[in-house]
Amino acid sequence: MATYKVPCIHCGEMVERDAHNCPKCGSRSPFGYHCPTCLKPIERGNAVCSGCGRPLTTTCPYCGGATFVGGERCDACGTTLLIRCESKRCGELQFFENTKCTVCGKPIKKAAKQIEAIKNGGK
Repeated sequence: MATYKVPCIHCGEMVERDAHNCPKCGSRSPFGYHCPTCLKPIERGNAVCSGCGRPLTTTCPYCGGATFVGGERCDACGTTLLIRCESKRCGELQFFENTKCTVCGKPIKKAAKQIEAIKNGGK
């Protein structure tokens, strides 16, 4: 069955509709942004998530600049805002402010250590 491709919102590359990542730019959100807390679709420019009421801007833990929570990188400094779930079975990337993984539900306790490692150049 033929599938239609849709352009990535970040780079314009035509991507299969069922893709989870853009093959060109590597974006984990090629078709739109999602709230890092409840995963409802969100848009830049909105003040809060319509699903959970979470503010859609936050302070970057690296540069202190304001940034959109739906992106993978800080709007000001370009540093990643994602950390890994600590579960060995999961390991999915999560927004740095999340207290539990949106995939497996396990608590994220070492976010501060992961952020510090990124600040110091380690991953």
